[in-house]
Order: sequence, then C-alpha cells, then structure tokens
Amino acid sequence: MRVPLSWLREHAALPEDVTGRDLAERLTLAGLEVETVDRPGRDLAGPLVVGRVLSFEEESHSNGKTVRWCTVDTGDGDPHGIVCGALNFAVGDLVVVALPGAVLPGGFEIGARRTYGHVSDGMICSARELGVGDDHTGILVLRDLDVLTPSLLLVGTGAAALLALRDEVLDVAVTPDRGYALSVRGLAREAATAYGVAFRDPADVAPLDATGDGHPCRIADPTAADRFVLRTVTGLDPAAGTPLWMQQRLVHCGMRPVALAVDVTNYVMLELGQPLHAFDRGRLQGPVVVRRAKDGERLETLDHVRRDLDPADVLITDDSGPIGLAGTMGGLSTEITAGSADLVIEAAHFLPSGVVHMARRHKLSSEASRRFERGVDPELPLAASARAAQLLADLGGATYVGCTDVDLRRDREPVALDPERPQRTAGLPIPAAEVVAHLETIGAVVSGSSPLRVVPPPWRPDLTDPADLDEEVIRLAGYDRIPGLLPLAPAGRGLSPLQRLRRRVGLALAHGGYVEAPSYPFVGEPELDALMIPADDPRRHALRLANPLNDEQPLLRTTLLPGLLATLRRNVSRGNTDVSLFELAPVFRPGPDPLPAAPLLPVDRAPTPEQRAVLDAALPAEPWRVGAVLSGDRDRAGWWGSGRAAGWADAVEAARAVGRAARVELEARADRHEPWHPGRCAAL
Repeated sequence: MRVPLSWLREHAALPEDVTGRDLAERLTLAGLEVETVDRPGRDLAGPLVVGRVLSFEEESHSNGKTVRWCTVDTGDGDPHGIVCGALNFAVGDLVVVALPGAVLPGGFEIGARRTYGHVSDGMICSARELGVGDDHTGILVLRDLDVLTPSLLLVGTGAAALLALRDEVLDVAVTPDRGYALSVRGLAREAATAYGVAFRDPADVAPLDATGDGHPCRIADPTAADRFVLRTVTGLDPAAGTPLWMQQRLVHCGMRPVALAVDVTNYVMLELGQPLHAFDRGRLQGPVVVRRAKDGERLETLDHVRRDLDPADVLITDDSGPIGLAGTMGGLSTEITAGSADLVIEAAHFLPSGVVHMARRHKLSSEASRRFERGVDPELPLAASARAAQLLADLGGATYVGCTDVDLRRDREPVALDPERPQRTAGLPIPAAEVVAHLETIGAVVSGSSPLRVVPPPWRPDLTDPADLDEEVIRLAGYDRIPGLLPLAPAGRGLSPLQRLRRRVGLALAHGGYVEAPSYPFVGEPELDALMIPADDPRRHALRLANPLNDEQPLLRTTLLPGLLATLRRNVSRGNTDVSLFELAPVFRPGPDPLPAAPLLPVDRAPTPEQRAVLDAALPAEPWRVGAVLSGDRDRAGWWGSGRAAGWADAVEAARAVGRAARVELEARADRHEPWHPGRCAAL
C-alpha cells in the first residue's frame, strides 16, 4: 500500500517535524513493514508559480508547427513573454509557470532562451512535466477544484506547495492478517497510535438527504455476502474532469486516473479500504442479486475476457444474468461509458473465502479482491458509498437519489482474555490497566475484569483468539521492550540418536565433496512423468495440496529426485557443469487409503494425547531420504594431469559413505528401478 504523508496528516495530527522516515520507523516498531519512503518532487527547485494568461498570438512556422507567443502575469511586476506549443488554454486561464532558474523533475533546467523568433522567459508546464500525471497533450489549466484549498489559487502563489508537488510516499508491505492497513484510514489510525495524537476517522461521513428510493437488491446466498448496499446518483456531468489533487493522490498510490466516476470509487477505496463498483443505471435490468453461479453461465469482464463460471463463483447479477464477479471485477455489459450520467454505486461486504477462491480460480487478482481476501470492515459500505456520492455531487454536479441496504450480519462474539496473559507471553510487565488501554486503542470494546471480555473492532476480522489479542497488546507495548533471553536447555539432554545419524550422513557426504542443496517439497505430474515412474508405483501416489503455492506443483514429493535434478539443471544451464549435490530430507508417502480430515484445534492450549493421535492419523508417513547427483568431472584437470569424469563408481561410493555413517555394510546387486536403465541400475 502506497500512501502520501500529506494524506495521512489529514487524519492523524502528526507533529510538523515528523518526516516520512520518522513515521516509517514508528510504524515498523508497531509491526507494519515499511519497505521504502519515496520523495516525488525532491528534484524540483527554483521559482515555480501560478500565472494568468493575459494575451497570446498564434504563429505558424515553416516546420508546420503552430505556437503561441503568450503574455503571462506571474505576480512579480512586469508580465513575462513565453512561447508555448500547446493550444488548450484561453486568455484569463490560470497556469503553472516555471521561471528562469527553476528545475523540473528529471533535472530539466529552465532558462530564458530564444526560440521561434522570441525570447521565452520561462515555460508554461503540462501535468507530465510537473510529475503529477501522464497527460502531455496540453498544458495544465488550473481550476478551483484542482487544489484542496481553493482560496489560495492566486497569481504569484508558489505552485509547488499549492499543488503538493513535493511529498513523501510510504510503501507499506501489508501482511494477510492486516487488511485494514490497505487504506489511508487504517494507516492513519496506526500513525496516530504510534505518536499518541488525535485521529480523525474519514469514515465519519454526514448522512445524505435522499430525493427518492435506491435501486432494489437482495442477497440470495448468505454464505457469499452478509451486507449489500446500493446508492443511486443521477445527473452526473460526463464532461466533468477529475480534479488535480485527486489525480495526484491516485498516481502517488500507484493507480492511473481514468475518469471522474472511476477515479472517485478508486479514491474512496484507498481512503477507507472499502472497494466500490459503479454501474451505469440505464444498463441495469431489474433488481441486483448476489448469488452463486449456475452451470454453463459465462461473463465478459471489464478486461474483455469471456470467463466460464464455476458453481462456487460469487456473482453480482440482474435479470439479464451475471454482471460482475463479486469483489473482484465488474462485467462489461454494465460498465460506465463516457456518456454515463446516472450511476448505481455498489458497496458490499463479501466473505473472504468466496473471493479468494474465485480470484485464484480465474487468475484474476485486483485491488478489490486483495482487500476482500484480507477482510473488510462490514460497517463501511454505508459510509464509503455516501462518501463517493458526496464527491460525485461536489465534483461532477450529481444528485443523490437514494440507498438500499441489505444487512444480514450477526453480532460478533466477545473473546475471553486473562489480563495477565500478555505479560506471561512477552516476559514483560504489562499491568491490567495497560492491557485494557491498548485494546481500547485499537478500537476494541472491553468489559469485565478477570477474564476480560473483548469485542474486537469490525475492521479487525483477524482478532479471533486470545493469542491474537496478546499480539496486539505486546506490539503496542513495544516489541523493542521485550527482553532478549535465550532459553535454557534442560541438563542432560542433547541430540537424539536419529538427529545424530542425520548429521553423520550429511557430514559424510559433505566430506566427500558434495554440496547440500535443499529444495521445496512440491512437485507436479510432469516431473513424475519425466522420471517415467509407472502408474502403479508407490511414488505416483502423492498427496495433493488443497491450496498450493504454485498450481503447476500441487503435490508433495514422494522422491527427492525432482528437486535435485532441477537444481542440477539450473547449474548446468548457467555453465557450472562440474556439480556434486546432495539432499537429506523427508518425503511424503500417504499410503493407499485416503487420509482422514484433520480437526481444527484451539490455539490457546496444547492438544491432548487423544487429539495428537487424531492429528497423527491425518498426516502421511514422512520417511527421511538421502539423494545425490553428479555431473561433469569428478576430478578436475590441472598441472597434475587430466581430469576424470564422474561415473557409476562415484555414485556407488556415495551410497557406501552413507552406509558407513549409518554403521551398516552395503552390498551391490543389479536392480530395476525407474528412471534408470534396467541394465544400469544398482541396489545396495
């Protein structure tokens, strides 16, 4: 999540001397990883002011180019004569002028120079030249809506401060359990907590006066969504542009400005963390319904891809059929066009499980799905949709009509917490009063004394157990305060016989010139096919993961060969042909019978022996294996003589070294074992 420091300051009363790096350090101490702090506009220098175009003359030149010789008032006395190649402004327009001595982003220095028969005393700037957008087709014409404080839009005003051209942008790596941090609202709350200053919640939106009823809607599948809000606005001016301040914030956050209606929904999503979607009201047919897909249904999404839908997909539909993948991407049939004036704004609370599986199934990750996968505040749909309707009214002349709110939520159950548990967990004295204060700081409602009854805030769906509350209390108390103490090993204990055996085997191979090369324990069917393993071989009976990291490798390995050979292939492809590798690791052999499902156990206490037995029965056998591969020369050539290529005797000797480490004698005999040639395979 990228967020400008100036935007955070609007909602957290940070001290004036706090820099982006200062805030990044505080947020990191609070458990949020700030990857970088960028400074757009840091190379901007010199006089950059607001000017007014007093007059201009258009001149055509022999090269076919038409330019304007302009007279511009910059508030410093005599007007400046400036040559401008753009034609998209009129007399009286306010523009941004870089006077001689200014330096624009990219190190572009401005000076008085002779061009097209005139001495141009400065430059009238475009949005791209100022680093606030991609538009370079014309110069930037300022309006009152383009700045957050319109009263300051005066001739001679410094444009860098007025347009916030210099800012600091924090790039925060948000972990899956902290979806609230994918918003200015969440990060501003954390910033205010870190500095102990006031926080102004941007979700505190004034209610809107309706002129009619909202668009009808319902939730047909409560397992897909528990809240669905539609707000209707009419009379939006299709020609209304997105103000510069909003475009600039979207660019700083890594999003591209498109059009006012789309930009407003993206802006509110970044501000509050609630994804929104806008439908063209005239293209909706009947009530909007949230339901699962039916067999054979298809949908063309906004990226112009026709998708075959799965019965588990969560859809937004109307009488015509699917019109959007819920919480992921809208459909093409109801998208907003350049002439859309009447809109229906959707704000919903989709349950994370439905969105995450659908996004992966269609390989379609979006800014909306990223937030719904991590959990969105179910209280936000009303506030976010109202905020969007108000912005469309203020910036585009729209009229708010009405709202439909379908709410199927249930009250959240409190979590019981022993007030002494956080200090036992951290080894740090944290009084009960401090525990309560920290929990209330994050927005939780705390009652009782021993145990505390804690109702987590709606924007923290990750807080479900006492251990989660421990973490919140400890991180706010300060991770840096936790004492660094090494645990004491009980006297008389050391490595187990099995651990000593594994170390002996690894050392024996390392002493023999082999390099240990651990690999991921995931494989796919193509790797087993490449090894020509028969269908009835036990190594073919692999455990398939329900949620693999890589769809092409959904199986747990039954042999070490795929990982070793992949590492060998990678080395040889990079010119390192003389390679001796080994791996000592478990493989996974589930056996012929299906494994029972593993139960979900509580995390606040250790499992009982009976529960351990049930868990063990749900796990595959994990025997340890050792494998080695060689290629190229075993003995390298040099002044001492020619080299020697690795051969079968080296492989057998590696196996004998493992046998000696295990204190067993090995005897070689011929064998048949895929993938080796039947006449060139030995078993020991």
